[in-house]
Amino acid sequence: METGVAPRRALITGASGTLGRAIARCVASRGLAIYAHASLHVERAEALAEEVRAWGGQASVVGFDVTDGEEVSAKLTALVEADGPIQVIVNNAGVYDDAPLAGMSPEQWRRVIDVSVHGFYNVTRPLVLPMIRTRWGRIVNVSSLAAVTGNAGQVNYAAAKAALHGATKALAKELATRGITVNAIAPGIIESPSTAAAFPPSRIAAMCPMQRAGTPDEVASLVGYLISDEAGYLSGQVISVDGAMT
Repeated sequence: METGVAPRRALITGASGTLGRAIARCVASRGLAIYAHASLHVERAEALAEEVRAWGGQASVVGFDVTDGEEVSAKLTALVEADGPIQVIVNNAGVYDDAPLAGMSPEQWRRVIDVSVHGFYNVTRPLVLPMIRTRWGRIVNVSSLAAVTGNAGQVNYAAAKAALHGATKALAKELATRGITVNAIAPGIIESPSTAAAFPPSRIAAMCPMQRAGTPDEVASLVGYLISDEAGYLSGQVISVDGAMT
């Protein structure tokens, strides 16, 4: 990036999690100024921002509940008014609350849908018009293999992430003439503390043709490409990163 030119700004939601931190580091390493979002674990996002600043990157933290539309709109509008348009959005925030559908409570259903689907709307909507005015932008929605293949015990999660696929394709068409791309990534089994608890190595080897879990950096590197200038003709796609599971 040329000296004296203000860097593009990027918002990464769910940046306190394992995958979110990897994505935030990758985006920052490409010269963008990042807003690392967190809701419950703001201290993890603060540590990430400090890390990025330590190696010369630009990072700050923003905290809000993605399901609270009024709070999200107020905070993001204030950021845009203070610093200018956010041209890269990575909608990574998500939760899972597993149960067979027959035993799934209304609260379990709504919570997962609220974070992934309503969170996508709440975060993206107030940032789209400022992004359009710049005639350049990148939106990446982090989905899941569960939305592609389904997964027993995760009807709520699969439904929420599959909704992002439709939203991705529709929004890509809306923004195609404005220099803005919209894509989704559907990771498979990715290394994390929760994955280690749920999937012993023998099970991963049986499920995945590559016989291993993917790494957060492998997902993050795809995000890095999708937000680049080189990916300007790639839009409306759902890309699986799953070791050939699909």
